[in-house]
Amino acid sequence: MLARMKDDDAAAYRLLVERHVDRAYAIALRVLGNVADAEDVAQECLVKVWTHRQSWQDGKAKFSTWLYRVVVNRCIDLRRRPATECLDDVPEPMDDETDSVTRIHRTQVFGRLEQAMGKLPEQQRLALTLSYFDDLGNAEIAEILDTTVSAVESLLKRGRQTLRDRLRRSEHDFRQALAE
Repeated sequence: MLARMKDDDAAAYRLLVERHVDRAYAIALRVLGNVADAEDVAQECLVKVWTHRQSWQDGKAKFSTWLYRVVVNRCIDLRRRPATECLDDVPEPMDDETDSVTRIHRTQVFGRLEQAMGKLPEQQRLALTLSYFDDLGNAEIAEILDTTVSAVESLLKRGRQTLRDRLRRSEHDFRQALAE
């Protein structure tokens, strides 16, 4: 299918887009945390794949790895730009849980995790996101981040440890505030 795409076969390209658009969007959303930006990145990157289809080198990396690397690089570029507020962001809808205490606790836990993830160094955050949220293996993460497997393992280990430390500290601060 990639060979057909390189030969300007638009139908082959459409099939590749259908297979990978959701994953490209999910990665962008997890990295950026903004629906509108994630949609833009996924669309831009899929267009970029078509316009740069001749640069695809068969056998060097899987197509999905190549695409996800393009997505991650574009996300990094966007995160480096000055932050702007998006008025289109809509809060996530609540699920149908009947136990409001559980719902509140879950929201607080995810909020603290999201905040702690946001403070991680970029490479650690990306490695953790690709590993845990996108379920990619260390070898594929290494290709996407343009590093070695051992470097990815190190990024994951340090990232997990930093998250544990920050979440423990956050929990301690929370308990201390309640005691006052």
